[in-house]
Amino acid sequence: MSLKQPDPSPTRLRAAAAVIWRSVQVAAAVVVVVVPFAYAVTGVHRDVLIAGSCGFAIGVGLSLRMGERGGRSTGILIGSAVGILSALATGVSAGTSGAFLIAAPVLVPLALGLIDGLGPSRLSGYRETSVVALMVTALLGLGLLPEFGLPVLALLGYLPQNALIAGFFNRDPEGRRHSRPPLWLLLLLLAAVVIAFAIGVRESGWLRALVLVSLMMFIIPAAFFLSARAFAIWMKPRLDVYVQLVEYFRVMWIPIGGFSAGYLAIIVVFAGFSGMLERFSPGSFAGAADAGIGDWLSFSFYSALAQDYTGITPASLAARTLVGARLLLSVAWALVVFAAIMSAIQPQLERIARRNTQAAPGDEQSSS
Repeated sequence: MSLKQPDPSPTRLRAAAAVIWRSVQVAAAVVVVVVPFAYAVTGVHRDVLIAGSCGFAIGVGLSLRMGERGGRSTGILIGSAVGILSALATGVSAGTSGAFLIAAPVLVPLALGLIDGLGPSRLSGYRETSVVALMVTALLGLGLLPEFGLPVLALLGYLPQNALIAGFFNRDPEGRRHSRPPLWLLLLLLAAVVIAFAIGVRESGWLRALVLVSLMMFIIPAAFFLSARAFAIWMKPRLDVYVQLVEYFRVMWIPIGGFSAGYLAIIVVFAGFSGMLERFSPGSFAGAADAGIGDWLSFSFYSALAQDYTGITPASLAARTLVGARLLLSVAWALVVFAAIMSAIQPQLERIARRNTQAAPGDEQSSS
């Protein structure tokens, strides 16, 4: 009697759900960082959409490429950085189509270079580079589609040369000598070049069209891919430190939350004391004639940090004593409670340090 083999589909579904959830987390974090910054740079909704979609595409692409360890944090960090840079670039040409025309041939090779340099392994072969390039192009297109409509399909014209550039520069010289790109990729490239050249000839003549097609479809993408990959390779060991800090932060998250809750309780309690003192002894605080609970909470918060709150100042001895007691209690809370929390989580921090130390030699050997 044979044993019934377990159905592997639930495992695959859980893995797919975990990947989707990680991508959603990266996308949400990047959007929260990039969109407010973009609106601070420019008020044009289209430019904000471009910046957000740039960060979204690169952040999610990096997280998918790097996997569970480091994928989420690195995707958020690099995606936010690229989105902020895109916001600054699009803000220069706010209200025009120049931002999109300049960004289109740059975004995909930039993402490919970052994914190649920061990933757990290098991109290899034209098939893999084509899949990654298609993924980044699709993510970028989804972000731009609501604003640009069908013209966003022009992004697909930049797909074949980016896949070929990434595939060519990611093969060792010996492998490159005996490797040939697939025919379908060459045909797509030929079609894209013919269409772009025909449009350029109609708009500005054949000589200028030849220069523009060479720059926008080959030289600029190759330069951005190689530059982004070199930057990513330089940044990778530094981002490994960042990933380790994230592990420490996960351990400290709950204790820090408890510390913050106690600190907030001190602020709320002394806001009530201050308001009550001014209610029963008017004039104890200068500038508090019409103060509400929001003003007292703000005053309590700033005075707990030993900062002046210009709207309300203590005027009587009782008020100054109350402010001094709040300051002493907040300092004592910060020193004593935080030290106790650090002592409690010290064993977990030491386990993380030992694990990172043991993993380092293996990582160096695999990278060499």
